[in-house]
Amino acid sequence: REIMELHTMGVGSGYTQADVEALARILTGVGIDFKPEDPKLKPELQSQLVREGAFEFNPARHDYGDKTFLGHQIKGRGIAEVDEALDILCRHPATATHISKQLATYFVSDNPPDALVQHMAQTFQKTDGDIAAVMSTLVHAPEFAASLKGAGKFKDPMLYVTSSVRLAYDNKVILNTLPIQGWLNRLSEGLFNHETPDGYSMLSAAWNGPGQMMLRFEIARAIGSGSAGLFKPNEPNAVDQPAFPLVMNGLYFSNIRQSLSPTTLAALDQAVSPQDWNTLFLSSPEFMH
Repeated sequence: REIMELHTMGVGSGYTQADVEALARILTGVGIDFKPEDPKLKPELQSQLVREGAFEFNPARHDYGDKTFLGHQIKGRGIAEVDEALDILCRHPATATHISKQLATYFVSDNPPDALVQHMAQTFQKTDGDIAAVMSTLVHAPEFAASLKGAGKFKDPMLYVTSSVRLAYDNKVILNTLPIQGWLNRLSEGLFNHETPDGYSMLSAAWNGPGQMMLRFEIARAIGSGSAGLFKPNEPNAVDQPAFPLVMNGLYFSNIRQSLSPTTLAALDQAVSPQDWNTLFLSSPEFMH
């Protein structure tokens, strides 16, 4: 169900409970196997065993009966059924629309324009799901350009933390990611911590509440005031390597400064130290988007 609901066609796109059951039958035998030795199989099934890394298709666990999936008759014949079912899903018009809307929601706005989504979906179908081509349609669309002139998409915690660190340290290699992991955990978007397969929310309302913003201001101060342990290797007796956040850098003067509001510029002018300036900038409304 979640392959169709979350990752391909989307909710309300026309699949039925019978399609869910058919896809479950098609996927029988597919799994993960970390054991180095092959499973014991009857001689007639040996040739159908597939193992690639941890992936395994075990023919002894597969339902070889014929299936009807999204109106298509699928003959029971093994792993080829999985490929056929995935092709059917990927080429379904609902998948083109759903994936295009997900991308537009992430890059443009919480409620992307229908015209943009449909334009992207057309590219998706025309190119047989070429995501690079779909993204090209997105970034060259007038709706995308318009979103850059406004407030823009509100950053989720991952984007906020990583963009802060990247701006502060440019291409300097982080030696200890534990502080970053800690900030993400505090902001409720820790790595691999989301228990359900829908993933973390892409909507602003999930991340812009008062409690979240207070945490961001604290993290802005931690990043803006010093290296925060990012350059102290996570090993015994490690010594912090020299590093200081340079937020007011060439990118700031050549590009970012022109996008700041008079209110933000006035607040930055009140900074009493480089650390204070960094904190204020990383806490600004413009940097949250």
